[in-house]
Amino acid sequence: MGPRRIVCLTEEPTETLYALGEQDRIVGISGFTVRPPQARREKPKVSAFTSAKIEAILALRPELAIGFSDIQADIAAELVRRGVEVWVANHRSVDGILDYVRRLGALVGAGERANAYADGLRRGLDEIEAQAAMLPVRPKVYFEEWDEPIITGIQWVAELVRIAGGEDVFPELSAQPLARGRILASGDPVVERAPDIIFGSWCGKKFRPEQVAARPGWSAIPAVRDGELHEIKSPLILQPGPAALTDGVTAMAAVIRRWAMRRGE
Repeated sequence: MGPRRIVCLTEEPTETLYALGEQDRIVGISGFTVRPPQARREKPKVSAFTSAKIEAILALRPELAIGFSDIQADIAAELVRRGVEVWVANHRSVDGILDYVRRLGALVGAGERANAYADGLRRGLDEIEAQAAMLPVRPKVYFEEWDEPIITGIQWVAELVRIAGGEDVFPELSAQPLARGRILASGDPVVERAPDIIFGSWCGKKFRPEQVAARPGWSAIPAVRDGELHEIKSPLILQPGPAALTDGVTAMAAVIRRWAMRRGE
């Protein structure tokens, strides 16, 4: 039931299909895929975020290609013109990720397993949120998605910061679905909002705390003063799939808990 030959243009459908035991349907993956690690060993890499090997994808005879957002609109359009059925998801929230898992499962005839998996992911988030509710104090958190230009965190990241026990300092920007809507013209707004913790996740390159700390005026930020600059690996948090709801939020919760317990002593 459902498509037997699927090309995953981003990581989250790959991780989800493996989690559901439906990995045999996958015939091609994104070159940025790191979860699960066996996918990189087993599946040919045929795409990046903004580009794809169209001929290589066609050679795989896919019955469906799965992508994400406007970032892959051109890839999707070309595949559609070449006769491939394409599903481009466009979710930006925690609830959207859970719904994505359910819809993808239903698409491949694994609806019950997908519902159970999504329910388990939700229970895990509820447990983290319940633990965070007992913290003696909640830190102000700044999440940086890119450095030049400075881009603040997307909606699901801001929601996970709150679940983990923090308060996102740019809640109004997190609601902007496109990265260009979350660009800061300068670092001054971050200085003004004085975060206690800074998380960095620069997609495709290593976060450099020393570079962030050296920005003009940033020495006044509590997070910089106290050395609370932490990298969250981009595959754990910037993919709108299971990783963000498990390892990503867990990593942030651990940092927030350590900070809060020190302040609550």
